[in-house]
Amino acid sequence: MLSQIKSSGLLGVNGVIVTVEIDISRGLPCYSLVGLPDAGIKESKDRVFSAVKNNGYKYPMERITINLAPADLKKEGPAFDLAIALGILNASEQLNWDHPENYLVIGELSLSGQIRSVNGVLPMVLAAKEAGIANVLVPFENRHEAAVVQNINVYPVNDFHEAVSFIKKELIIEPFKVDLSSLLRVENSCHRIDFSDIRGQDSGKRALEIAAAGAHNCLMSGPPGSGKTMLAKGFASILPDLTIDEALEITKIHSISGLLKNNAIISQRPFRSPHHTISKVSLVGGGRIPKPGEVSLAHLGVLFLDELPEFQKSALEVLRQPIEDQEVTISRINASLTFPASFTLITSMNPCPCGYLTDPAHECICTPQQIKNYHGKISGPLMDRLDIFVEIPSTTYDELQTKPKGESSQAIKKRVDAARELQNARYAELDIFYNAQLTPKLMETYCPLGPAEESLMEKVYTKMKLSARGYQPVAKASPNHCRLRWI
Repeated sequence: MLSQIKSSGLLGVNGVIVTVEIDISRGLPCYSLVGLPDAGIKESKDRVFSAVKNNGYKYPMERITINLAPADLKKEGPAFDLAIALGILNASEQLNWDHPENYLVIGELSLSGQIRSVNGVLPMVLAAKEAGIANVLVPFENRHEAAVVQNINVYPVNDFHEAVSFIKKELIIEPFKVDLSSLLRVENSCHRIDFSDIRGQDSGKRALEIAAAGAHNCLMSGPPGSGKTMLAKGFASILPDLTIDEALEITKIHSISGLLKNNAIISQRPFRSPHHTISKVSLVGGGRIPKPGEVSLAHLGVLFLDELPEFQKSALEVLRQPIEDQEVTISRINASLTFPASFTLITSMNPCPCGYLTDPAHECICTPQQIKNYHGKISGPLMDRLDIFVEIPSTTYDELQTKPKGESSQAIKKRVDAARELQNARYAELDIFYNAQLTPKLMETYCPLGPAEESLMEKVYTKMKLSARGYQPVAKASPNHCRLRWI
């Protein structure tokens, strides 16, 4: 008998509906699995056999053929276990399942029949919604993540016997619901640094406010201990709140990467700060079957690279395309996938290897050649993609003790929110959202420079030896020529 059960796989950050077809026919006992499965799916044979047997059901000793359709799509992971097991019971007439096409089944089976959580449940459930499938069976641990998708009946199950009893209508399971709006209001404790806690550094705070308002990339340079890292961490606290669509987009990426943990949804913009020893594959993504890297995990949030010259040059160079295109495409023999990577890049560095070149309180011990080599670790094309450069001087003792607290992050955030609202209205008819996304043609319309600003830009262009690419971000990020144009 033939049985067809709907399940789901992953293609990049999106879910793909996979039909698990099970045919049981007479012949010598045989288990044949086709449809481009990976090793994890092939091993489902033993998990399904033990789960079915250990829960009191009969495993058919006949010829079992399982096809994962579409057959030309590479599948991976254990998410098909539960669908295969239920399909075998249905095909062997131990389970009479009316209209299985109305259900999406996701879950990994243990040998005892416990249903374990899997990665990527959110994009899978979203795929079910797009396909018109109204009901989803998911592992109990994934219930919050799945219920984020509205207008879908999510039925969490703990074990195989419970799933079978539910399908037989011997057990009633109420659809699991979550309040999506309340989840987005949950404060995230990881962004604890408030700008009011940072004494001094008014120019650095101003630069980061401009960066937040227009989604500009920023480089901070200053001696050790001047507060560059604190400013970067405080930057996350002045970014606009996430919309529901943005939160779902970010959560999809974290879901397939297995980083959601017990969270139903990512309620705050990501702040990723990889160590300088990170490889280029970990930074932009990759692998035999491509997975998201740090640039994608920072999507719609912040990627902070501390001590920029200490990163491998090969890793820094691969950032150029994601910064430019706001996405990263990874091609492999098995697949070519595109991951979103629209992030704000915040970087920091010392002015020289010892760090004290610009510090009047300390003597620099670096030679000119050492300083040149240190700065040479960052290529010109990458520097051209950084919009704002700001020097962060060391803070004096008097500033620490006598300078009053500055503005809070909440006060700065209100101005950033107002700036984003103006940009949204200004670019409503265009396919852009921030000033940083302006093309050269659009800059002529929205960022015209006056005579005084033209004169200043000419001096800067000549003195700093900017390229044509480097000229554009300076013009886009400058608030001086026309305040309303900037905000």
